[in-house]
Amino acid sequence: QVQLVESGGGLVQAGGSLRLSCAASGRTFSSSAMGWVRQAPGKEREFVAAINWSGGSTPYADSVKGRFTISRDNAKNTVYLQKNSLKPEDTAVYYCAARASSISTREYAYDYWGQGTQVTVSS
Repeated sequence: QVQLVESGGGLVQAGGSLRLSCAASGRTFSSSAMGWVRQAPGKEREFVAAINWSGGSTPYADSVKGRFTISRDNAKNTVYLQKNSLKPEDTAVYYCAARASSISTREYAYDYWGQGTQVTVSS
């Protein structure tokens, strides 16, 4: 069992940066694949980025590649999403998710979810 709590969302101007954090509790965090998924108003959930247990594999959605960076600190039970060069189309609720098995880029493949944090990018 993994419990997830996101933080770091907010309002930012286009071109700005934000760093989201996801604090996890539970004994299995260090062996879990982690992901970030977002959902914009009126749209389906969209995979953003994922990271395997060691940090050695980090796939990204094409829409964020080169602008977002996912990382994790297993000693702190925390996963991060550094978001640079933000665009208005990045506006969404961002969810942290955990998966007991291997890393996945499918947005509905995750077993545990946080409550989400709102990110709004103004033009």
